[in-house]
This record gives sequence, structure tokens and C-alpha cells, in this order.
Amino acid sequence: MCSGGGDITEIIGSHPYAGLFVLLILGGIGVPLFPEDASFILCGFLIQANTVRAIPSLLVIYTGALIADIMLYLFGRKYCRMAVCHRWFQKILPSERLTALEEKYKKRGVLFVLFGRHLIGLRVQVFLVSGIMRMHPLKFILTDALTVIITIAVMVSIGYAGGHSLEDIGFYTSNIKHVRYVVILLFLVFFAGYLALKYFQSRRKSLNLLQAKEKE
Repeated sequence: MCSGGGDITEIIGSHPYAGLFVLLILGGIGVPLFPEDASFILCGFLIQANTVRAIPSLLVIYTGALIADIMLYLFGRKYCRMAVCHRWFQKILPSERLTALEEKYKKRGVLFVLFGRHLIGLRVQVFLVSGIMRMHPLKFILTDALTVIITIAVMVSIGYAGGHSLEDIGFYTSNIKHVRYVVILLFLVFFAGYLALKYFQSRRKSLNLLQAKEKE
């Protein structure tokens, strides 16, 4: 995170709109160092700090999120189940998990995308499966375009409120050095959360395997 985090804070400081867009693309396709929700919260913080203007920045993050989602959908649609054979996506969507999500998609369809998008750790899997199951492109885009508005509204509001709180305690967010500290702290917190989530998922999987063996 050190060098990567430094590069990102430099981009955010000098080119905040481009920085937010790049973060949304990276986070949207599943890069754990740059979680999508953290980028939305960061946008709210930057708006409150008057580093970016509200309307242009919201358009940038909305576009970035949609593009990342569509990229995953198209990847799944083009390669179907072979998509999870790729080493990168095998880590994100194991074959046994794919089977379970395919069944959920068959039962819920559009609701699968509407609600799945808001679940941390499941978002990338949902978009890949939507493509693998060959959901109609227009239906996918319209559904995702609607549900991403909800994600942005909630997360950007959290970031905006957090910026106000920092200002109230004397942390002047107009100082670019302070903005960089917040960027690094925000992504460290989300990355730690990601690692914790993976740890508990791994433990649960191990316990399930152990219980299955005991029953045998």
C-alpha cells in the first residue's frame, strides 16, 4: 500500500476527478487495495472539503462504477464458465461458489443484481455471474444504473458527514496534506476489513469441511 497509496494520493491531490475515476475502475473490477465503497466515501469527503465540485464528481464516480460493472459483466458473458478458470477470477469466484450463485440468479433474476450490488464481497461475483448466465445486456445496464445510484447516495453522504465531523474537531480538510492522510487511512481501514472478511470466510469454509468429514 505504501508506494501505491502514495501514487494515488498524488493523483487525488493534483487531478482529483481522474483519480476518483481510476479508483472506481480498480475497485469495481475487484482490486482489494481500492475498494469501491471507499472511493465513494472519499468523493463525499472531497466534496465537503471543496476539493471537487459536487455535480462533476458525482458524474465521474457514477460513470466509473458503471464502466467497471459492465466490464465484469462482459467478461463473464464472453467467456461464460471458462471465466472462473482464470487465476485472478478463480480467487474471486471459486467454482463451487459459482454454482450456488447461478442457482440464486435463476430464482431471483433482476433482484439478484439489485440487492447483490450492495453486499461487500459479493458485488464482483454478482456481475460476473450475470454475464455468465447471459442476462440481457440492456436489462443488466438498466438494473445496475438504478442500483448504483443508491450505493453512491449512501456512501457519498457518509463521506460528506465525515468531512464535517473532521472539520468540527479542527481537522481542516482544505489542507491537501490532510486530504492525503484521510485517503491513506480510509483505504487502510477498508483493506483491513477486506482481509478480515476473507479470514472469516476461510474459517467458515474450513469448519464446514470439517463438519462434513465428521458426518461421513
